[in-house]
Amino acid sequence: MNATLPIHRHPCFNKEVKGHCGRVHLPVAPRCNIQCNYCNRKYDCVNESRPGVTSAVLSPRQALMYMEEVLRREPRITVAGIAGPGDPFADPRKTLETLRLVRARFPEMILCLASNGLAVSAHLDELAAIGVSHVTLTVNAVDPEVGRRIYAWVRDGRVIYRGAEGAELLLSRQLGAIKGLKERGIIVKVNTIVIPGVNDHHVEAVAVKMSGLGVDILNCMSIYPNEHTAFADVVEPTHEEMERIRARAEAHLPQLRHCTRCRADAVGLLDSDRAEEFRSFLGAATFFHPSVEQRPYVAVATLEGMLVNQHLGEAERFQIWRREEGGFNLVEERSAPLPGGGTKRWAELATLLRDCRAVLVSGIGETPAKVLMESGILPVEMSGFITMGLEAVYEGGDLHAVRGRREGAGEGRCCSSDGTGCL
Repeated sequence: MNATLPIHRHPCFNKEVKGHCGRVHLPVAPRCNIQCNYCNRKYDCVNESRPGVTSAVLSPRQALMYMEEVLRREPRITVAGIAGPGDPFADPRKTLETLRLVRARFPEMILCLASNGLAVSAHLDELAAIGVSHVTLTVNAVDPEVGRRIYAWVRDGRVIYRGAEGAELLLSRQLGAIKGLKERGIIVKVNTIVIPGVNDHHVEAVAVKMSGLGVDILNCMSIYPNEHTAFADVVEPTHEEMERIRARAEAHLPQLRHCTRCRADAVGLLDSDRAEEFRSFLGAATFFHPSVEQRPYVAVATLEGMLVNQHLGEAERFQIWRREEGGFNLVEERSAPLPGGGTKRWAELATLLRDCRAVLVSGIGETPAKVLMESGILPVEMSGFITMGLEAVYEGGDLHAVRGRREGAGEGRCCSSDGTGCL
């Protein structure tokens, strides 16, 4: 593997750090360009933990807002990934915009993708330019006669291919994608879904082919039988069967043995996923629609009109700013609701700021943050010049250098598939 890449902080690639380095999956990719016979994408399913499942689908801007909140509550996150619930390159515009936004806001974050590989090659240079360091491709067969039993169809543009023709096209694109990724120094993991009676005898052949292409690690994943799929009645391989398959494959490629078959909205440590805990924040993010026409303003908690330096609860008034040609202008000041009243106060504040896309504050509690988010107002906790915060909100700038917290502020506070598998 490329030692210059931050593999040591990626829990899916380095088992030793899975107890203190976490990941967040940003579910911005609902569409898919292939249909696997084991896949059933359930976007809003809270009772299943597997690839292809998420409680919500976000836009790129909503994903950035959600990630901001996640990092406030779980600072151990080192990886931001896109793993569905469909394929990231069925709609590459959303995927690439999300990656660019995350890279700009959090330059130290590891960026990761999981894809079936059909449409990756067209975006190799951009992935490298953005700084994506880890890519997972799901390769279930290196023989189209095996692949034809796994894929119902493969869609390339507006043309749908079936049978061996579709499997052959997919395999060709996957091999090209792996070659291009490795040429650009990107770490590549291959997921292989083990399906008894279909490709369980074929996994070693996959390992041999992938090894020849320079793949870094292989993750043999047991099929997860899903209702309403062609493989719904397939029996999941036993642990002993999977270990025998991994042992044969390990003669050719290192094996990943700690995969947790993550959801498309997984968040937290591998052994302590917090998707259920963060579900309300994920849902709240879907209400954030920062239209300049509908929400042209940004509210600021400030003492003197130059710095963001007041906690939301301390502010007696808010400055209202707007982006105009040539820069940012102060529009007016609005008096904050009087202290007291509990949640009612924050609901009144949300009404007061209903034409604002964000509010810049030096600190904020969990309850008011949640109320504001549910009203479509992004709470941005930061310190520094107002103009820096305005640039970040309106232009996707970098808040990493200006974000700040008060002493002890991190405790209990916040601003708050295609079966490709874990990242």
